[in-house]
Amino acid sequence: MIKSYKEYLRKTKRKKMITLFLQIFILISFIFLWEILTRVNLLNPFLVSSPLRITELLIEMIKSGELFPHILVTTKEMIFALVLSSISGIIIASILYLFPRVNDILDPYLITLNAIPKTALGPILIIYFGTNEKGIISIAISFSIIITVLSCLSYFNNVDKNLIKMMKVLNANRLQLLLKVVFPSSFEGLLSQLKVNIGLSWVGVIVGEFLVSRKGIGYLLMYGGQTFKLDLVMLGIIILSIITLLLNIIISLLIKRRH
Repeated sequence: MIKSYKEYLRKTKRKKMITLFLQIFILISFIFLWEILTRVNLLNPFLVSSPLRITELLIEMIKSGELFPHILVTTKEMIFALVLSSISGIIIASILYLFPRVNDILDPYLITLNAIPKTALGPILIIYFGTNEKGIISIAISFSIIITVLSCLSYFNNVDKNLIKMMKVLNANRLQLLLKVVFPSSFEGLLSQLKVNIGLSWVGVIVGEFLVSRKGIGYLLMYGGQTFKLDLVMLGIIILSIITLLLNIIISLLIKRRH
Protein backbone atom coordinates (compact mmCIF):
# COMPACT_ATOMS: atom_id res chain seq x y z
CA MET A 1 0.00 0.00 0.00
CA ILE A 2 2.76 2.45 1.04
CA LYS A 3 4.93 1.34 -1.87
CA SER A 4 2.18 1.91 -4.41
CA TYR A 5 1.45 5.35 -2.93
CA LYS A 6 5.14 6.30 -3.19
CA GLU A 7 5.12 5.12 -6.79
CA TYR A 8 2.06 7.26 -7.45
CA LEU A 9 3.79 10.33 -5.96
CA ARG A 10 6.90 9.61 -8.03
CA LYS A 11 4.87 9.37 -11.25
CA THR A 12 2.97 12.57 -10.41
CA LYS A 13 6.22 14.44 -9.75
CA ARG A 14 7.75 13.11 -12.97
CA LYS A 15 4.67 14.17 -14.93
CA LYS A 16 4.88 17.69 -13.46
CA MET A 17 8.58 17.95 -14.29
CA ILE A 18 7.96 16.81 -17.87
CA THR A 19 5.14 19.34 -18.23
CA LEU A 20 7.34 22.15 -16.88
CA PHE A 21 10.20 21.12 -19.19
CA LEU A 22 7.91 21.14 -22.24
CA GLN A 23 6.48 24.54 -21.29
CA ILE A 24 9.97 26.04 -21.01
CA PHE A 25 11.09 24.27 -24.20
CA ILE A 26 8.14 25.67 -26.18
CA LEU A 27 8.85 29.19 -24.88
CA ILE A 28 12.57 29.04 -25.72
CA SER A 29 11.83 27.52 -29.13
CA PHE A 30 9.29 30.24 -29.87
CA ILE A 31 11.74 33.01 -28.95
CA PHE A 32 14.56 31.38 -30.96
CA LEU A 33 12.32 30.87 -34.01
CA TRP A 34 11.00 34.43 -33.75
CA GLU A 35 14.54 35.83 -33.77
CA ILE A 36 15.67 33.64 -36.68
CA LEU A 37 12.63 34.42 -38.85
CA THR A 38 13.08 38.17 -38.39
CA ARG A 39 16.80 37.92 -39.23
CA VAL A 40 16.07 36.14 -42.55
CA ASN A 41 13.13 38.52 -43.22
CA LEU A 42 10.46 35.83 -43.24
CA LEU A 43 8.84 37.97 -40.56
CA ASN A 44 8.85 41.74 -40.90
CA PRO A 45 10.96 43.03 -37.96
CA PHE A 46 9.26 46.42 -38.23
CA LEU A 47 5.85 44.86 -37.52
CA VAL A 48 6.73 42.14 -34.99
CA SER A 49 10.10 43.45 -33.73
CA SER A 50 12.48 40.73 -32.49
CA PRO A 51 13.54 39.31 -29.11
CA LEU A 52 16.97 40.95 -29.37
CA ARG A 53 15.56 44.40 -30.15
CA ILE A 54 12.99 44.10 -27.37
CA THR A 55 15.71 43.06 -24.91
CA GLU A 56 17.88 46.02 -25.92
CA LEU A 57 14.91 48.38 -25.42
CA LEU A 58 14.15 46.79 -22.04
CA ILE A 59 17.73 47.30 -20.84
CA GLU A 60 17.73 50.87 -22.14
CA MET A 61 14.47 51.76 -20.35
CA ILE A 62 15.61 50.10 -17.11
CA LYS A 63 18.86 52.05 -17.15
CA SER A 64 17.02 55.32 -17.76
CA GLY A 65 14.56 54.57 -14.96
CA GLU A 66 11.68 55.14 -17.35
CA LEU A 67 10.08 51.70 -17.26
CA PHE A 68 9.30 50.88 -13.63
CA PRO A 69 7.08 53.92 -12.92
CA HIS A 70 4.82 52.85 -15.81
CA ILE A 71 4.71 49.26 -14.52
CA LEU A 72 3.93 50.38 -10.97
CA VAL A 73 1.11 52.69 -12.06
CA THR A 74 -0.64 50.08 -14.19
CA THR A 75 -0.12 47.27 -11.69
CA LYS A 76 -1.51 49.41 -8.85
CA GLU A 77 -4.59 50.33 -10.91
CA MET A 78 -5.11 46.72 -11.91
CA ILE A 79 -4.81 45.35 -8.36
CA PHE A 80 -7.23 48.00 -7.02
CA ALA A 81 -9.72 47.13 -9.77
CA LEU A 82 -9.25 43.39 -9.22
CA VAL A 83 -9.80 43.59 -5.46
CA LEU A 84 -12.74 46.01 -5.63
CA SER A 85 -14.56 44.20 -8.43
CA SER A 86 -14.02 40.76 -6.87
CA ILE A 87 -15.11 41.76 -3.36
CA SER A 88 -18.05 43.84 -4.62
CA GLY A 89 -19.12 41.05 -6.98
CA ILE A 90 -19.05 38.43 -4.21
CA ILE A 91 -20.99 40.72 -1.84
CA ILE A 92 -23.67 41.46 -4.46
CA ALA A 93 -23.91 37.77 -5.38
CA SER A 94 -24.29 36.89 -1.69
CA ILE A 95 -27.11 39.40 -1.26
CA LEU A 96 -28.89 38.05 -4.33
CA TYR A 97 -28.47 34.50 -3.01
CA LEU A 98 -29.97 35.51 0.34
CA PHE A 99 -32.93 37.14 -1.41
CA PRO A 100 -33.97 34.87 -4.33
CA ARG A 101 -36.92 37.07 -5.19
CA VAL A 102 -34.64 40.06 -5.71
CA ASN A 103 -32.36 37.85 -7.81
CA ASP A 104 -35.29 36.84 -10.04
CA ILE A 105 -36.24 40.50 -10.55
CA LEU A 106 -32.70 41.71 -11.30
CA ASP A 107 -31.52 38.74 -13.38
CA PRO A 108 -32.49 40.12 -16.84
CA TYR A 109 -30.88 43.47 -15.97
CA LEU A 110 -27.63 41.79 -14.93
CA ILE A 111 -27.55 39.77 -18.14
CA THR A 112 -28.21 42.93 -20.19
CA LEU A 113 -25.51 44.89 -18.37
CA ASN A 114 -23.05 42.06 -18.93
CA ALA A 115 -23.80 42.13 -22.68
CA ILE A 116 -23.13 45.88 -23.04
CA PRO A 117 -19.68 46.58 -24.56
CA LYS A 118 -17.75 48.03 -21.64
CA THR A 119 -15.69 50.29 -23.89
CA ALA A 120 -18.93 52.16 -24.61
CA LEU A 121 -19.15 53.04 -20.91
CA GLY A 122 -15.58 54.34 -20.82
CA PRO A 123 -16.25 57.99 -21.74
CA ILE A 124 -19.20 58.17 -19.32
CA LEU A 125 -17.15 56.76 -16.44
CA ILE A 126 -14.22 59.04 -17.24
CA ILE A 127 -16.49 62.11 -17.19
CA TYR A 128 -18.10 61.02 -13.92
CA PHE A 129 -14.99 59.87 -11.99
CA GLY A 130 -12.45 62.15 -13.66
CA THR A 131 -9.47 61.86 -15.98
CA ASN A 132 -7.31 60.24 -13.32
CA GLU A 133 -6.65 56.89 -11.68
CA LYS A 134 -10.20 56.76 -10.28
CA GLY A 135 -11.61 56.97 -13.79
CA ILE A 136 -9.29 54.22 -15.05
CA ILE A 137 -10.07 51.94 -12.10
CA SER A 138 -13.81 52.49 -12.57
CA ILE A 139 -13.52 51.36 -16.19
CA ALA A 140 -11.59 48.26 -15.14
CA ILE A 141 -14.21 47.44 -12.49
CA SER A 142 -16.99 47.74 -15.08
CA PHE A 143 -15.27 45.02 -17.13
CA SER A 144 -15.40 42.40 -14.40
CA ILE A 145 -17.97 43.15 -11.69
CA ILE A 146 -21.10 41.90 -13.50
CA ILE A 147 -19.48 38.69 -14.71
CA THR A 148 -18.22 38.15 -11.15
CA VAL A 149 -21.76 38.46 -9.79
CA LEU A 150 -23.17 36.05 -12.39
CA SER A 151 -20.36 33.52 -11.96
CA CYS A 152 -20.52 33.58 -8.15
CA LEU A 153 -24.29 33.09 -8.25
CA SER A 154 -23.75 30.10 -10.52
CA TYR A 155 -21.22 28.62 -8.06
CA PHE A 156 -23.60 29.25 -5.14
CA ASN A 157 -26.57 27.65 -6.88
CA ASN A 158 -24.59 24.57 -7.92
CA VAL A 159 -23.54 23.59 -4.40
CA ASP A 160 -24.36 19.97 -3.52
CA LYS A 161 -28.12 19.85 -2.99
CA ASN A 162 -27.77 17.08 -0.41
CA LEU A 163 -25.70 19.36 1.82
CA ILE A 164 -28.34 22.06 1.48
CA LYS A 165 -31.12 19.63 2.35
CA MET A 166 -29.22 18.33 5.36
CA MET A 167 -28.69 21.86 6.70
CA LYS A 168 -32.36 22.68 6.15
CA VAL A 169 -33.31 19.58 8.16
CA LEU A 170 -31.22 21.08 10.96
CA ASN A 171 -33.29 24.28 10.61
CA ALA A 172 -30.48 26.36 9.12
CA ASN A 173 -31.61 29.69 7.68
CA ARG A 174 -30.37 31.05 4.34
CA LEU A 175 -27.57 33.10 5.93
CA GLN A 176 -26.28 30.04 7.76
CA LEU A 177 -26.45 28.06 4.54
CA LEU A 178 -24.38 30.74 2.81
CA LEU A 179 -21.72 30.94 5.54
CA LYS A 180 -21.50 27.27 6.54
CA VAL A 181 -22.05 25.45 3.24
CA VAL A 182 -22.16 27.66 0.16
CA PHE A 183 -19.00 29.71 0.75
CA PRO A 184 -16.76 26.76 1.70
CA SER A 185 -18.09 24.67 -1.19
CA SER A 186 -17.59 27.52 -3.68
CA PHE A 187 -14.11 28.54 -2.51
CA GLU A 188 -12.21 27.01 -5.43
CA GLY A 189 -14.70 28.47 -7.89
CA LEU A 190 -14.25 31.92 -6.36
CA LEU A 191 -10.47 31.63 -6.66
CA SER A 192 -10.85 30.52 -10.28
CA GLN A 193 -13.01 33.58 -10.89
CA LEU A 194 -10.09 35.68 -9.65
CA LYS A 195 -8.06 34.30 -12.56
CA VAL A 196 -10.75 35.46 -14.97
CA ASN A 197 -10.90 38.85 -13.26
CA ILE A 198 -7.15 39.32 -13.66
CA GLY A 199 -7.51 39.30 -17.44
CA LEU A 200 -10.64 41.46 -17.40
CA SER A 201 -9.04 43.97 -15.03
CA TRP A 202 -5.98 44.23 -17.28
CA VAL A 203 -8.19 44.91 -20.29
CA GLY A 204 -10.17 47.54 -18.39
CA VAL A 205 -7.06 49.31 -17.11
CA ILE A 206 -5.42 49.34 -20.54
CA VAL A 207 -8.61 50.72 -22.12
CA GLY A 208 -8.74 53.43 -19.44
CA GLU A 209 -5.10 54.32 -20.00
CA PHE A 210 -5.72 54.51 -23.74
CA LEU A 211 -8.42 57.10 -23.08
CA VAL A 212 -6.86 59.42 -20.50
CA SER A 213 -3.52 58.34 -19.07
CA ARG A 214 -0.13 59.92 -19.55
CA LYS A 215 1.63 57.09 -17.76
CA GLY A 216 1.30 53.34 -17.46
CA ILE A 217 1.74 50.36 -19.77
CA GLY A 218 -1.43 51.26 -21.67
CA TYR A 219 0.06 54.68 -22.38
CA LEU A 220 3.28 53.06 -23.61
CA LEU A 221 1.27 50.78 -25.94
CA MET A 222 -0.70 53.72 -27.32
CA TYR A 223 2.38 55.94 -27.67
CA GLY A 224 4.34 53.12 -29.36
CA GLY A 225 1.50 52.50 -31.82
CA GLN A 226 1.03 56.19 -32.65
CA THR A 227 4.76 56.77 -33.22
CA PHE A 228 5.30 53.41 -34.98
CA LYS A 229 7.69 52.27 -32.23
CA LEU A 230 6.47 48.71 -32.35
CA ASP A 231 9.39 47.49 -30.23
CA LEU A 232 7.77 49.44 -27.39
CA VAL A 233 4.37 47.90 -28.14
CA MET A 234 5.78 44.36 -28.05
CA LEU A 235 7.68 45.12 -24.83
CA GLY A 236 4.47 46.37 -23.21
CA ILE A 237 2.60 43.22 -24.26
CA ILE A 238 5.37 40.99 -22.87
CA ILE A 239 5.39 42.86 -19.54
CA LEU A 240 1.62 42.47 -19.24
CA SER A 241 1.95 38.75 -19.98
CA ILE A 242 4.64 38.26 -17.34
CA ILE A 243 2.70 40.08 -14.61
CA THR A 244 -0.47 38.15 -15.50
CA LEU A 245 1.45 34.87 -15.32
CA LEU A 246 2.84 35.73 -11.87
CA LEU A 247 -0.61 36.63 -10.52
CA ASN A 248 -2.08 33.40 -11.91
CA ILE A 249 0.71 31.40 -10.28
CA ILE A 250 -0.09 33.03 -6.93
CA ILE A 251 -3.78 32.14 -7.24
CA SER A 252 -2.92 28.57 -8.34
CA LEU A 253 -0.78 28.20 -5.21
CA LEU A 254 -3.72 29.38 -3.09
CA ILE A 255 -5.93 26.75 -4.73
CA LYS A 256 -3.31 24.04 -4.04
CA ARG A 257 -3.05 25.11 -0.40
CA ARG A 258 -6.81 24.66 -0.18
CA HIS A 259 -6.26 20.96 -0.95
